[in-house]
Amino acid sequence: MKPITLLMLLCLALAGLAAPALADDKQVRFGDYEIHYNVFPSTFLSPEVAAANNLNRSRGIGVVNIAIMKRSDDGSLNTVPGQVEGQVLNDVRQAKFLAFRRIQEGDAVYFIAEYQYTGGELMTFQITARPSGHDREMPVRFSQALFND
Repeated sequence: MKPITLLMLLCLALAGLAAPALADDKQVRFGDYEIHYNVFPSTFLSPEVAAANNLNRSRGIGVVNIAIMKRSDDGSLNTVPGQVEGQVLNDVRQAKFLAFRRIQEGDAVYFIAEYQYTGGELMTFQITARPSGHDREMPVRFSQALFND
């Protein structure tokens, strides 16, 4: 098993708190690949983790975390490098580009982007992931509302 970093551990742990509507399905499978995702308010990050990852920690700023994972022959999942892009639409369908940054800590690779939201506003994420060396795009679409603490 690959080591899990502090930010990734926090993202995975918060998935159940920040995204109860997604509790049953926080990944989409594409053959041997899975795209794992979660969204949470940036205020859930400690000031140290936010600073270490150059993230803004503020009410009204959310973080979307994407990991491209591949299932090995033994059944284990490992993150793999790739490319992630996407946009987020607010409840009146205004789209904003998500500027994903690739984070690599040891063997763990994941992609994070920040976006602005209003508490309780339903945001729709349209994400496209592509593992390195793979020509097939893997589209993921989900909706999430966040509430300020």
